[in-house]
Amino acid sequence: MNDPTITVSPTESAPPPPRPEEGEVIDILRPATQTLPVVFSSPHSGNRYPESFVRASRLDRGMLRKSEDSFIDEIFGAAPRFGAPLIRALFPRAFIDPNREPFELDPDMFADTLPSYVNVHSPRVAGGLGTIARVVANGAEIYRDKLTFAEAAERINTFYRPYHRALQEMIEATRARFGWCLLIDCHSMPSVGGPMDADTGRGRVDFVLGNCFGVSCDPAITDHVDAELSRGAHTVTRNLPYSGGFTTVNYGRPNAGIHALQIEINRQLYMDEDSYERLPGIAPLTTHMDTMIESLAGLCARLQP
Repeated sequence: MNDPTITVSPTESAPPPPRPEEGEVIDILRPATQTLPVVFSSPHSGNRYPESFVRASRLDRGMLRKSEDSFIDEIFGAAPRFGAPLIRALFPRAFIDPNREPFELDPDMFADTLPSYVNVHSPRVAGGLGTIARVVANGAEIYRDKLTFAEAAERINTFYRPYHRALQEMIEATRARFGWCLLIDCHSMPSVGGPMDADTGRGRVDFVLGNCFGVSCDPAITDHVDAELSRGAHTVTRNLPYSGGFTTVNYGRPNAGIHALQIEINRQLYMDEDSYERLPGIAPLTTHMDTMIESLAGLCARLQP
């Protein structure tokens, strides 16, 4: 991961911040003993909205939650019971998005000039959904006023870096223990394509698997997860409209023994998209995910190097 020292002024660099305690910025649900070479991540289920962020926003909390993957950490919460850890961000995606490069920033959002290493031209930035988003998922503008790069640096140091540091440590520990690692990045998606999406206005399938069009994950893994998710007449597609974000692209290196697969779940299956309340469908969906996770034991045994 390209992660240069953050420069907050032409002559001053911010020293690495102290490592926050687990449970402040991230939470890791660990099995008593890890028996699967699998790591689950939920980067967008966080719902701890800093008061200073809410005050700086032109949106209320309900609108800010449009970008949140509500309850995804709960839906995959049984992973430790089956021998795999789950890392979840506690901070919200609208505040800072760990499924982006460290420095995908929109220069129009900032009062000062951004350093040269900042990626200001990515498709995510153009759509308003960089590391620090300009809009929420429905396209509504977040901020009243421009930010400073020092504010961005503080968020990256305090929230983004600890998440990826912990995730990378989990992946490396898993690969060292088992000889390889499967990372499953867990997300939800609106039931209808939004204004920033390629499928604007169209209804969506139940699940979308993203493997960067076959680059980030062994086909046997994708095929297995596809078959498991398709049970019960569920609909599954691959890579459209989501082929995988930064996490999948950055960590998925099958030749190095790390496979990454993104799972997107249609929110209509389990929650009211306006009130953010759980629907009765969350129970059978969670059971379905439990079955899929349990099935990975047989798959991993077959693929063990």
